[in-house]
Amino acid sequence: MTAQAQYSLEDRYQLQSGQVLLTGIQALVRALETRAKLDQARGLNTGGFVSGYRGSPLGGLDKELWQREAELGKLDIKFQPGVNEDLAATSVWGTQQVGLHTGHRVDGVYGLWYGKAPGLDRSCDAIRHANAWGTSAQGGVVLVVGDDPQAKSSSLATQSEFTLQDLMVPILAPANVQDVLDFTVLGWEMSRESGLWVGLKAIADHMDSGATVEVGMDRYNTVAEDWAGHYIRLEDTPQAQEVRILNDKLPAAIEFARRAGLNKWLTKGLLAQAGISKQKLGIICAGKAYSDIREALALLGLFTEQDVSAAGIELLKLGMTWPLQEDLVRDFASSVDQLWVVEEKRAFVETQLKEVLYGQGSTPVFGKFDHNGQRLVPSTGILEPAELAFSLNKMLGGLVSEDSPVFAEIKRTEQVVADIHAPARSERTPLFCAGCPHNTSTRVPEGSRATAGIGCHYMVQWMERETDSCTHMGGEGVTWVGEAPFTEEKHIFANLGDGTYFHSGILAIRQAVAADVNITYKVLFNDAVAMTGGQPTDGELTVEALVAQVQAEGVAEVVVVSETPKAYEHLSGVQARHRRELDDVQRGLREKSGVSVLIYEQTCAT
Repeated sequence: MTAQAQYSLEDRYQLQSGQVLLTGIQALVRALETRAKLDQARGLNTGGFVSGYRGSPLGGLDKELWQREAELGKLDIKFQPGVNEDLAATSVWGTQQVGLHTGHRVDGVYGLWYGKAPGLDRSCDAIRHANAWGTSAQGGVVLVVGDDPQAKSSSLATQSEFTLQDLMVPILAPANVQDVLDFTVLGWEMSRESGLWVGLKAIADHMDSGATVEVGMDRYNTVAEDWAGHYIRLEDTPQAQEVRILNDKLPAAIEFARRAGLNKWLTKGLLAQAGISKQKLGIICAGKAYSDIREALALLGLFTEQDVSAAGIELLKLGMTWPLQEDLVRDFASSVDQLWVVEEKRAFVETQLKEVLYGQGSTPVFGKFDHNGQRLVPSTGILEPAELAFSLNKMLGGLVSEDSPVFAEIKRTEQVVADIHAPARSERTPLFCAGCPHNTSTRVPEGSRATAGIGCHYMVQWMERETDSCTHMGGEGVTWVGEAPFTEEKHIFANLGDGTYFHSGILAIRQAVAADVNITYKVLFNDAVAMTGGQPTDGELTVEALVAQVQAEGVAEVVVVSETPKAYEHLSGVQARHRRELDDVQRGLREKSGVSVLIYEQTCAT
């Protein structure tokens, strides 16, 4: 590699070959532009479409797309954020129907859906149907799913592979930013060839980090083959869709992965000259686990593929973790005495591998545990290279002795990592930003309690605010529907952000009205989706519209609390009160029967 004499940050999008600096988020945007230029070079008349819903580690994707809006528009790429994730997925489904009806001005649309793991969960119905219908020959869909393996910014730790497998969506697992770019571009080719939606696993380690990557149109010479029977068509019955997915489409995805070289046997043939036919250990890994195992190998002094091979190890990096390329893993297994599958969270590749190899030979397969039942790889939290180095050293029969300087360095590294993850003696609990309206709006009167939800106000559970528990987006306060008939407690409050209200929270209010429970929804109208960076709500929402909507749902008592209450005195059937009267307003509402709504109007301070 040679250093460039001059480099501009704009080169990350404008430079057509060579090296550029990209974050994972920017790699997704560059992939869209690359797809457009590849199609143009091939004489295809296509457009692009992006829709999804923000959430870490993809919280900044919408901002990057907005910043590139003019350039994307020149390439006929449309970005339309979804009101929520499943409606976004349904919009992307529509892109594959271009060409089924008259009037289309392009021959296909490549679609990109994005969302974090809970968004995938809520979108399963839409994606299952869309994937069964299929994609168009010059379209294709890539699903970018953001996972949070240690619940760093989520209410639960997530692992989306099992969900994608159940939806029969092939899964690509990038190991670095380079893979994010390449796998996204190739994902559309795979989708075109197989007729399937293709999943791309995204984690913060890749989305938030920057790296130097190679760019150039010649990186993507694997073109989708034309299989008319794989594409979307109106006449298919559900039974025909099932047959085509299992018998035709999934095998086509595997064939594309083989041609594109998505799965790489990195050490293959390195010991052939020595006449050695079998290695002691074969390691199979994908995604972040691949980066972790390479760092673990380096801790043991094994830096290159040649070093790894000389130590008696074969190394297989999977780019597609489902479905497995069975012929490749069988050949790999036959070249080693034992197999070790290194992966984060629950065993996913390991269980597939055992099924593929069952009855095929005697190569033992280890993953989370060794043959004595001792843990090798954790199923919780995230992987740490130092911990993998200890397990690897053990499996190699003590490649590094315990009294060696290398072993001491591994122990030191492990201790550093342990100290980082150990609970601090004096932890600083995250609180609201200075001037945050949530800091006031989440207070409840003495003797009352509230429930939380997804949003900045989730943090109120760590404060002395008589607030606990949360739900998924769109379920705020609905737990009370099940609790209320069996308790002497008469009333609760439920916090709800305006972004979440627009996303799906109005359904929670509708359910509470239908159940006729005594609950007050405190809707913070701060004019921003503050949790992910202060983006605007994905559509028009005003206090006046919100009032009209909840009244139409059957909410009788609506109060607007504001610094300027006179601005809302004209609203019919609504009390307009000053923010300093919040406690009195809440005391009055908790005595009312049925569902009431308190709209706390104050712009986000950031």
